[in-house]
Amino acid sequence: MMQKFRTKACFVVTATVKMLGIVNAVLVTGILISVAGVVLLVNLGGAADYVMRHLTSRSLGTLPPGFAASKQGFQVYAVIVLGIGLVFLGLGVAASAVTAGVVLLGVGLAGFAIMSLLAIRGEVATSRRGR
Repeated sequence: MMQKFRTKACFVVTATVKMLGIVNAVLVTGILISVAGVVLLVNLGGAADYVMRHLTSRSLGTLPPGFAASKQGFQVYAVIVLGIGLVFLGLGVAASAVTAGVVLLGVGLAGFAIMSLLAIRGEVATSRRGR
């Protein structure tokens, strides 16, 4: 009987340690992506200008630069990155504080969804202007 209890307890401890490692990885991922989104959104240290100049304003094969090459478009995509970071952050926080995690998850998903619609609309308008 005691051996059976020890075995089950070992499984519980092992599962908890594995889960905490995953939760920490999700939290760190969320923090890093969120920080990247904020840095690009506020153009901290000229980061957004650098990315626009060296990445989004260049042609991708046969595709000309799109909506992300404009200041407004780049900000929309920066908020999408921030939304993805908030989703990861919400998932990580929900393991210990359910309400705060769900709020972060909801804000991240809403921001991602709304800004994705704006990005699609902007890309279509940019494509039509280029014809």
